[in-house]
Amino acid sequence: MTDDQRWDFVVQRQAGDFLYAVTSMGIYCRPGCPSPRPLRRNVRFFADVGEAAAAGFRPCRRCDPDGTRADLARAVVQDACGAIEASETIPSLDSLARRAGYSRFHFLRLFRDVTGVTPRSYAEGVRARRLQRALAGGERVAEAVAGSGFGSESRVYERTGRLLGMTPGAARRGGRGEVIHTAFADSPFGRLLLGATARGVCFLGFGEPDEALLGDLRRRFPGAAIEPDDAGLATHLRTVLAFMAEPAAALDLPLDLRGTAFQRRVWEALCRIPPGETRSYAAVAAAIGQPRAVRAVARSCATNPVSLAVPCHRVVGRDGSLTGYRWGIARKRALLEQEARARH
Repeated sequence: MTDDQRWDFVVQRQAGDFLYAVTSMGIYCRPGCPSPRPLRRNVRFFADVGEAAAAGFRPCRRCDPDGTRADLARAVVQDACGAIEASETIPSLDSLARRAGYSRFHFLRLFRDVTGVTPRSYAEGVRARRLQRALAGGERVAEAVAGSGFGSESRVYERTGRLLGMTPGAARRGGRGEVIHTAFADSPFGRLLLGATARGVCFLGFGEPDEALLGDLRRRFPGAAIEPDDAGLATHLRTVLAFMAEPAAALDLPLDLRGTAFQRRVWEALCRIPPGETRSYAAVAAAIGQPRAVRAVARSCATNPVSLAVPCHRVVGRDGSLTGYRWGIARKRALLEQEARARH
């Protein structure tokens, strides 16, 4: 890339793999920096932070080219998250801001930028996870509610859909009393396990040994009876294998999805992404009406129980990079390439 091309990136505030320095200000920036554009004659270009610093320039405080401010922000928010998780009640925003040493407004913005949610939303998520763990461990509903920091059972039942995606009793049973039929098959991506209740497919995983796949299923439904049923699930297996061979259309299966209301909204948004296309985590967050909840969207993708049917592999980083995937980045890349070929 020539300096003229680099300057075009600076003028258009596009991301690039270089830095520019402003001699009149003594600072260096990323090409996408939102600061006012400098005069061309005052600009020098550098390959990396080391070169810019060696030339005597200091990092811009707005675009944080050396990541110092981002590291500090992550450390502050990590400490606040630890305080929230250690507290039996929801800490006030003022107390968390004082702990961090910031103003109330600045701390709130910092927390949102790093986590994608407000401190209160994060704390409510912590309480919901405590409640889920307690119920899955077999605690009585009243004890689990009290131990999780909720004031009363009525508050949990009023918000049961948003908190648990099911009633506390169902969460406590962990699938107890239910039968999950299973079937294995060889697929282009290794061994595949499909699990289904009477309502629909509740688990779809692949690329691991049989026992590892079964272990994942049992962790999700610790109280359920797991019964092999190759014949009963033969039609569903054929549908999945046909999709993996030629993913030209959405994978059409009856599903039994269990998660919080937020998770289900994310999963529904993923199902609306056509084969051969991708969306960023930020785009999915915007699609569900919560543009700041990028990290929460990523967590919902990571906990998706029915891969392929809920196509979390179609979600990529803002720059198009293939971020984490439960079944491996190589498989994610192969799925996307295969879908792109089928589409065209």
